[in-house]
Amino acid sequence: MNPIKFCKFHGFGNDYIVFEAEDLKEVSNARDFAVTVCKRNRGIGGDGIAVLEKLADDAADYSCRIINPDGSEAGFSGNGTRCAVSYLYFNNLWQKNSLKLQTKSGIKTYELLERNNNTFRFLAELGKPKFSANEIPFAAGDKLSSVKYYELQITNLAIPVTVVNVGNPVAVVFVTDFDLNWQAIGAEIEIHPQFPERTNVVFVQVNDSENIEIRIWERGAGETSSSGTCSIAAAVAGVFTEKINRKVSVHAPGGMTKAQWREEDDEMLITGLADLVFCGEWLGNKT
Repeated sequence: MNPIKFCKFHGFGNDYIVFEAEDLKEVSNARDFAVTVCKRNRGIGGDGIAVLEKLADDAADYSCRIINPDGSEAGFSGNGTRCAVSYLYFNNLWQKNSLKLQTKSGIKTYELLERNNNTFRFLAELGKPKFSANEIPFAAGDKLSSVKYYELQITNLAIPVTVVNVGNPVAVVFVTDFDLNWQAIGAEIEIHPQFPERTNVVFVQVNDSENIEIRIWERGAGETSSSGTCSIAAAVAGVFTEKINRKVSVHAPGGMTKAQWREEDDEMLITGLADLVFCGEWLGNKT
């Protein structure tokens, strides 16, 4: 068995192990492999893996799969794909200023704004949000055209959720502060039966019209220090509920992401960093 090369990057502490599909040919099951390498004590450690493959068609330059630490596959990851694109620049596999990336939830565009040694800053165009229950998906008997302040029943509590699909389903919970057991609430909402594909959960405190603070419970990963997906979902939901402006700074424990929901074309944009942690070779199990 040949060693498998990788590089690990993080976006504001949200860390991903990046592989090239060509190097995973001997891996029999990518999802089991992700579980193994993402383990913090017995593997490389990460909030997921990103698998890149060069494409021959004109629609996109590369494809990227995001697999969570529990082996489930994400539709998209803002930080994970930013880490993947950084890998391409770091290894001189891509030199142009912009790149189109094919993901499970569609093509995303990345523009390299700045490189400072092994720190990369990108503007990413992520497409348009989806609000209807069947597009999220969210199981609602009346097939809601949007899910705003829906009273979601969890154990001994009803939580008002505003739900949007930004490449992944995200349940947004607005709070006045974080003095609640949001991790336990997030874990229960993630697997709630009204979310047939599970969901990310983001708790949002609005500081003013241009600044929000978030806490993140990520589908398949649990508590994370940052999430591009949850950052843009929090921004979109904040605009949708008329709480904030269309351009905001999203403050997470790991750092700040710039988010925008553009009015003229509905396009979602985020600006954020990815930092190299280290590169190496995996010599262990190729399950």
